[in-house]
Amino acid sequence: MEARYVHTNLIADDWRSLARFYRDVLGCVPVPPERDYSGSDLEAGTAVSSASLQGVHLRLPGCGDNGPTLEIFQYRENLPRISSAVNRPGLAHIAFSVTDVTTAREEILSAGGDAVGEVVTLHTSDGAKVTWCYVTDPEGNIIELQSWS
Repeated sequence: MEARYVHTNLIADDWRSLARFYRDVLGCVPVPPERDYSGSDLEAGTAVSSASLQGVHLRLPGCGDNGPTLEIFQYRENLPRISSAVNRPGLAHIAFSVTDVTTAREEILSAGGDAVGEVVTLHTSDGAKVTWCYVTDPEGNIIELQSWS
């Protein structure tokens, strides 16, 4: 099998607001068209009865015109959210490289995100170091902000 990474999906409570956050704060770029799906094929593919969703794809910053996207969708009826946790099995976070982790963290917090932990620096066995932290977007999805040196 030959494969290429295409997108990561976030299910939002308010897809327009969440897409605006990723666009304005993290520099993601909308990739038209907006999506509006419903019907028997969507129900069959999702195994969700009466499925209906809307949303958009956002090109991730620094990935070029053919790079992967962040797909932000909202179902007409979402299940209740379970709290995010960095140590819950499954997909835990998405990561963005930034110039200054502390500054980027403050921008996220000012835009409605929350802190998960503190800004820390770890050292690898080959002498490199990564400064990073976890924050959440306004809907509670975990984001890692990192800077390597």
